[in-house]
Amino acid sequence: MYKPTEFGGYMFTHIRFMLTTAILLFAFAISVSNAEPIVADHIAVSEFDQIPDSVIEGITVNFNMYYVHTSHGSQIMTGLDMVEAEDALYEQPYCREVSDDLGHNGDTSWVPATRVYLDAHPECNLAMFSWCGGASDNTEEGINIYLNKMEELEADYPDIDFVYMTGHLDGGGPEGNLYIRNNQIRDYCDANDKILFDFADIESWDPDGNYYPDEIDACYWCYDWCALYTCPTCGSCAHSHCFNCYLKGKGFWWLLALVIGWNDNFEPTCGDTDGNGEMDIDDVVYLITYLYQAGPAPDPLSIGNVDCHDETDIDDVVYLIQYIFNYGPPPCDPDNNGEPDC
Repeated sequence: MYKPTEFGGYMFTHIRFMLTTAILLFAFAISVSNAEPIVADHIAVSEFDQIPDSVIEGITVNFNMYYVHTSHGSQIMTGLDMVEAEDALYEQPYCREVSDDLGHNGDTSWVPATRVYLDAHPECNLAMFSWCGGASDNTEEGINIYLNKMEELEADYPDIDFVYMTGHLDGGGPEGNLYIRNNQIRDYCDANDKILFDFADIESWDPDGNYYPDEIDACYWCYDWCALYTCPTCGSCAHSHCFNCYLKGKGFWWLLALVIGWNDNFEPTCGDTDGNGEMDIDDVVYLITYLYQAGPAPDPLSIGNVDCHDETDIDDVVYLIQYIFNYGPPPCDPDNNGEPDC
């Protein structure tokens, strides 16, 4: 561990202890929050393979989910099953599934049952609700009611991440009501830094980047695609092709990865453990969450080994705190000579 010498001896050691204790208590109290919108769409599906294994493992142990859905919404769960069948690493976190959906034109019957469950299950940290056909025939006012109810839930349950969703394709294309209503949801989530699973967008694009705005939920382009490429199979994908479910499973893993703190634009820099391009107290929290809450690991892990010792541990947390508050040398530069040593 880096030892203070010329910074006040006992006093600095005491400050370091108090600061570390405060940071630890803070880290154990926080829940992951998003400072910008998180949108799981067809681009997210294409980035699925970039998610580090350590992040996937963190998702499995850190999430406890509540998901209200009927048949169309089950496509995500089928997709998760398909991804896990392909690779056992993708063991799904616990999910309480409830047979209901967002209904039609201002239906709020899903809200009271949600409150009852969340009140009885404080371990739940993510809640999501799907549409059946209710987005297609909805109105601007009806969608606003949905958005307002989601806001109320977020305000009343601040430790839970709530996932918004668009409705499935219905063949109406860019001129149809569904397209307008889905854009209403997208615009709201973008303007208010929400988490969105863009159900319709994932259905609208094949992996080569071809766009099918007039498609329906059956995903006819999936049949053409899988005639040319090897696609995973499933017992049944409700209302659709198994490949559509598979893509949604990948998209949902990506969403969880960002919610838990993974940065999909990560560029490794020693000490920037959360990969956001800045070195600050958030990196300390990220490192503590990894060490003590099974959170995602810095990727690569060596950027968390800021004191250049044998492993990433609490000593690195203290070292990083000292640097951030101008008491110690830069990460990976214990000699303070401007040259990384690890």
